[in-house]
Amino acid sequence: MNHCDHSTPDKETALTFNLGTFEGFNFRHHCAVERILTANEVVGWDHDREGEAEFWPSGDHPGAALIFRNQQAVTGSEIVALDDLLEQLSGDSDRSFLRIHYAMVVHGCAVADITLNQLDDEALQIFVGSNFTDLRREAAYELFELCYPEAYAVWEKSTCDGLIFDTDRFLDSPSWSVLEVEMGDRKALIVAPC
Repeated sequence: MNHCDHSTPDKETALTFNLGTFEGFNFRHHCAVERILTANEVVGWDHDREGEAEFWPSGDHPGAALIFRNQQAVTGSEIVALDDLLEQLSGDSDRSFLRIHYAMVVHGCAVADITLNQLDDEALQIFVGSNFTDLRREAAYELFELCYPEAYAVWEKSTCDGLIFDTDRFLDSPSWSVLEVEMGDRKALIVAPC
């Protein structure tokens, strides 16, 4: 008899968002859970009946993988907390995952401890693309125009060939906190004022 052959749990919790699939390890049977589980199945996992287990994202959902990448294991309650937070943010867009990730990385928050008010208090500018070089350039010009409109207008109208705008110096100044993030095959730049 194969102790790692588990049937689908009877109890399945309905999450609002698809958070991908998860792999697991069952400590009762001392082996990997043989099937890939949905986030709903992880939340509904009965540790008493099916065995104490730990789970981690399989990597098919870039947002869930980003949120849980620095954890050794993910609990069902953390998945529910993420789902609830995404619902409060009105969706599971890249921007929502990046806002949550920023709070976790910069402020050291656990996903279950993050509040919507905390996320709303952040004045984040988020740029998503395929490479960091283009994102840094886009972010610098956009923030220059947004935060210093008079200086930007003068710079833009200048006919002086020697007047250049150094995007790296602008973003690397003490005025900004810049976080480069890889999310699946996409790159993101999160910029916040210091």
